[in-house]
Amino acid sequence: MYNLILFGPPGAGKGTQAIKIAQRYSWKHISTGDILRSEVSQGTALGLQVKAVMEGGHLVSDELLIEIINSVFLKNVDAAGFVFDGFPRTLNQAHELDKLLVSLNHSVNQVLSLEVDEGELVKRLLNRAQEQGRVDDTEEVIKNRLVQYHTHTKPLQQYYMDKGLYTEVYGVGGIDDIFESLCKAIKQ
Repeated sequence: MYNLILFGPPGAGKGTQAIKIAQRYSWKHISTGDILRSEVSQGTALGLQVKAVMEGGHLVSDELLIEIINSVFLKNVDAAGFVFDGFPRTLNQAHELDKLLVSLNHSVNQVLSLEVDEGELVKRLLNRAQEQGRVDDTEEVIKNRLVQYHTHTKPLQQYYMDKGLYTEVYGVGGIDDIFESLCKAIKQ
């Protein structure tokens, strides 16, 4: 089983590219953000629990996210691989994911990081907010999410570099061009 983490700041295109990668390699796409937004829209107990957190641009608890990831693994034991989209976001989450994967006799195989400058990120997120009507993409929340990213998520770069798993991919250009660059970077 191949476990790929797609890394990068909000608006880098992780979701779009993760779906394309999952389709190309017949892997399962795991987006904790999509899972949580679905729970919120359905008004489930989990959705009500995380709604205020997400709307403020803050991070959901690590324990809850690991439970979600474990559940996805258990429901997809025959999967050829997984593409993690937007997870892990903190060093603690990375450590917890490593523990979970070890308990399942797996590990992270590779981390690809979409590199996009901040001006382009803000432009993309504001555009997405207009197109999709996403209440979690206001300008204030976008700025908070970028601060959260630089404070909590950017340290993962060194963590995965130290493990020899980290590769940067230029994330600006056409969607298909970026996708091909990612596919070239995937270790088979």
